[in-house]
Amino acid sequence: MRKLYLLFFATFTVWACSSNSAPSNEADTQLAKVEGSLDEAASIKVDDDIINDILQSIPSPLEISLLIKEVGSYYNKADLNDHGKVSTYSTNFDKALNLGIYGTDLGYANIYNKNQDALNYLNSVQNLAEGLTIGQFFDYATLKSLAESADQNLDALLRTTTANFEKINYHLRQQKREHLSILLLTGGWLEAVYLTTLVHQRTNNEVLREKIGEQKIVLDRILLVLDVYKTRNGFAELIADLKKLQSIYNQIEIETVYEEPTMVEKDGVLVVVDNTKSVVNITDRDIDTITSLTKSIRNKIIN
Repeated sequence: MRKLYLLFFATFTVWACSSNSAPSNEADTQLAKVEGSLDEAASIKVDDDIINDILQSIPSPLEISLLIKEVGSYYNKADLNDHGKVSTYSTNFDKALNLGIYGTDLGYANIYNKNQDALNYLNSVQNLAEGLTIGQFFDYATLKSLAESADQNLDALLRTTTANFEKINYHLRQQKREHLSILLLTGGWLEAVYLTTLVHQRTNNEVLREKIGEQKIVLDRILLVLDVYKTRNGFAELIADLKKLQSIYNQIEIETVYEEPTMVEKDGVLVVVDNTKSVVNITDRDIDTITSLTKSIRNKIIN
């Protein structure tokens, strides 16, 4: 069932990824282009399409939320950001980061069928989105209907979310406010990692342990894009905090083990299965430090 869900996650535009944790060749190519542009001269403008391609390579926070539920972890509302804090976020910088955080919390509550919590987070998402003048791109009626439904329709949720963020990303790029897209994405990713570290502390689950280690690749990509906007208000401090986290991740080794793909029949159709895997070498000390730093960075954003 998880593989089926990951097929849906692969359709995301702003929060998109492949189900394979190893970076794709296309993503590597885009990373190299950005690195080269940043190294040549700070004044060179990185092409928007390159930035967008990198954003598309970053995993959806919903994937991690679903994984947390699948390992058997219970739902703990206290783990999420208080939806009542929404009125305290006054700058566009804070609104965009916390829109990402609330978006992850909304998906998390929805996956656990916590309808009232999901509706509360939907209201917070709507509040921040309207504050950023992107509220018109959210299909709140459909999202509310899905949150109130007793049936967990992840397919419909993902289709709606995909359409919403396609419109948001395009709108922000047209308005030259694409820096808000990376803030939204960063907040969503950070909240997902934070939740993963909390659950790992309780369960010491090997799957979650590996997922935490795999975020080394994602963090590198996020920092590359954030660096493009480092002169904007708030970015320098956020980048500095995330680079502290990156310094810990730099000690973690991820080895890609290639295995020949295989063909399998699914519903009468032959499909190719990618058997390449990544092996994450991460210590207990690494996990503890990542957990502590992630919590510290998140607290700065939400408080």
